[in-house]
Amino acid sequence: MATLASADARSALPVSIDDVHAAHDRIRDAVVRTPTLVSRTLSQMTGAEVYLKFENLQFTAAYKERGALNTLLQLDEAARAKGVIAASAGNHAQGVAYHATRLGIPSTIVMPRNTPTVKVTQTAGHGATVILEGDTFDAAHAHARLLEAERGYTFVHPFDDPRVIAGAGTVAVEMLEDVPTIDTIVTPIGGGGLISGMATVARAADRPIEVIGVEAELFPSMYNRIRGTEMPCAGDTLAEGIAVKEPGAITSRMVRALVDDIVLVSERSLEEAVSLLLQIEKTVVEGAGAAGLAALLAHPERFRGKTVGVVLCGGNIDTRLLANVLLRDLARSGRLARLRIRLQDQPGALFNVARIFDQERINIIEVYHQRVFTTLPAKGLVTDIECEARDRAHLDKLVTALRAAGYETSLVELA
Repeated sequence: MATLASADARSALPVSIDDVHAAHDRIRDAVVRTPTLVSRTLSQMTGAEVYLKFENLQFTAAYKERGALNTLLQLDEAARAKGVIAASAGNHAQGVAYHATRLGIPSTIVMPRNTPTVKVTQTAGHGATVILEGDTFDAAHAHARLLEAERGYTFVHPFDDPRVIAGAGTVAVEMLEDVPTIDTIVTPIGGGGLISGMATVARAADRPIEVIGVEAELFPSMYNRIRGTEMPCAGDTLAEGIAVKEPGAITSRMVRALVDDIVLVSERSLEEAVSLLLQIEKTVVEGAGAAGLAALLAHPERFRGKTVGVVLCGGNIDTRLLANVLLRDLARSGRLARLRIRLQDQPGALFNVARIFDQERINIIEVYHQRVFTTLPAKGLVTDIECEARDRAHLDKLVTALRAAGYETSLVELA
């Protein structure tokens, strides 16, 4: 990877540091210069000095605005008049729509038919014409390219375009201006546009800066491309913003030349990162946006002692999904639990169990009785009790008390 690439190979790349600086000059007055702030708590947890770049504070809640705007500003008058088109079900759609409308450029966004209604509504709300086509992103992308050819639109690629890459690189320009001591940059990888731009800036610095990419374990597409592996890319990942099956041709070349390493993170690490950012930093981040922190949590030895810049690249997460992530995190920490208790089906059985909960000062949230669909004898009874404790030690104390009273008790564990 970067350590093996020659200076000549790097100089031949399609995006230079001058391109990134030009992009920054071009877009700086129309995007939010998001803060880069130290997190003392996350630093203590990970053993690194952790700085967070809050790109979730952009108007459309994602860094994608930068590349979209840099592309739009370089269109000639004829292209502006005909309009632009993009295929996206996420942050790129909103970035293109918002800035195209702001600049008076007609925009069309093609989305898969199964795109959540809230994303369709948000994109249309930014002034784009939304077309729902196909059941997959690939189908939507193919339809967008067809309309591009038929109607003379300019296609704005979500990542595999030098103008988009240069715009994304402005994130690193601001980060390093604000915190010059950063020696490691950790960036999510989907198609590879963001890390290509940021690595361009890092390699142009007057000192060594390590660049680490992060992918979800379920979608290791760039990892496969660079390392020659063939791990499957499929599944329901929390980080749908980086769930890309095929990275770009331009970005693959740049990642190979400029990036030091790629690490993979589990769904559990992504969930933990989303939850911690809300609890500790009081900021809402989507799964892809939390991937950088997930890497620090999953690979602490890799980053210990370093000054790390982490990009929170987006904050567009469904509120119901966010609630589910937070509740699952509470369950894993022992603050919420479901206990399965075997009782005898007789008067007072549940009351006697509830007394033990009261003695241990554990709050009962819900109770589920199961008499029919069970392998127990006819007089047997399984009760699931959802409860709230202070922490894991408090919960363990309750389980010990229940078992000491003769109740067969088990925890219903999360995956």
